Amino acid sequence: MYKVMAVNCGSSSLKYKLYEMPEEKVLCSGLAERIGHDDGIFKIKFDGKEDKRVLPIPDHAVAVNLVLEALTKFGIVKSLDEIKCVGHRVVQGGKYFSHSVDFDDESEAIIAKLIPLDPLHAPAHLVGYHAFKDALPDVPAIAVFDTAFHQTMEEEDYLYPIPYEWSQKYDCRRYGAHGTSHQYLANKAIKEYLGGKPNSRIITCHIGSGASLAAVRDGKCVATTMGLTPLGGVMMGTRTGDMDPSVTDYLATCTGLDVHELYDVFNKKSGLLGVSGISNDTRDIEAAALQGNERAILTSNLFARRVADFIGSYFVRLGGADMMVFSAGIGENSPYYRRLILERVEEALGLKIDYKLNESIYGGKEAVISLPGSSMIVAVIPTDEEVMIARDCYKRIA
Repeated sequence: MYKVMAVNCGSSSLKYKLYEMPEEKVLCSGLAERIGHDDGIFKIKFDGKEDKRVLPIPDHAVAVNLVLEALTKFGIVKSLDEIKCVGHRVVQGGKYFSHSVDFDDESEAIIAKLIPLDPLHAPAHLVGYHAFKDALPDVPAIAVFDTAFHQTMEEEDYLYPIPYEWSQKYDCRRYGAHGTSHQYLANKAIKEYLGGKPNSRIITCHIGSGASLAAVRDGKCVATTMGLTPLGGVMMGTRTGDMDPSVTDYLATCTGLDVHELYDVFNKKSGLLGVSGISNDTRDIEAAALQGNERAILTSNLFARRVADFIGSYFVRLGGADMMVFSAGIGENSPYYRRLILERVEEALGLKIDYKLNESIYGGKEAVISLPGSSMIVAVIPTDEEVMIARDCYKRIA
């Protein structure tokens, strides 16, 4: 038995799970948030209990020490020596990584080089890596990349129609994101729902505040919606998704904002928030829509249309589909948005959906919501990116 830690460091947060492998038993999980503030929040769940504290968490190093102190304080481990590997989620691996690798000086240098492609997450990943390395200097670390699963895309799927020399010189292309989630969902679909079927064709819908879809053939990604950065693809909580590139030039002229300021608006003030004027949270928008708020209704319909359009595109890309999977915050927990999306594709794709059952699937439930006679299986499957990290950790040390 091996204990391994799965870590996801954001700019002001640190999520973690400690696993016992190969059983994949979760020993504890938790979150440090509002890092950099005097009213930081630290949570840990273990053995059916939860401990929460509000205290200053000035940096990630302090957050890591809080995690490690809690492990011994609550008897989750007798000694930190029991931790045999730390796996770090890394959003952007560029063209360099098609699988998880040792997090060492060489991989760190490449991740640092890729900061321009992911200025929000990459610096936090590096800070988190060093914080754990300082606290557990003899424990191996691995980097698990969100982009790795998408490296099987062909050139015609990942290239942009810009001067070819720019694609080569600047590595400007589609990389995608949420790859660890898409891989988990596809693997589970093939193994548990399709009987290991060869040449399986699956559309995975990771729909949360950040959202992406993938077309997966026989376990390998052939297309995905996010692009050079997580700004591309479908409309999201605060992100635009795909747009006519001339929108940037036109709005720069209209507003007087420069390209960097507009990029910030497209990333942080657009999407569901920008259209609705209410919130980036679909729960708030759903509540307003059900009360008749016209902008909330428009926002919901626009979001559903964008997702539906990609589903249709990927159905064609795969030459049909055996299964469609909904997952992540919205996909797992919002019968309302699943219905809006499915209603827009069911006739064209030949789906038959049990909408009554759909209404009861949320809060971590897993279920097939399609009916017999449907052209494909449609299922809700909670994603588990952390267990994928834990599995790669186990491969590293076993």
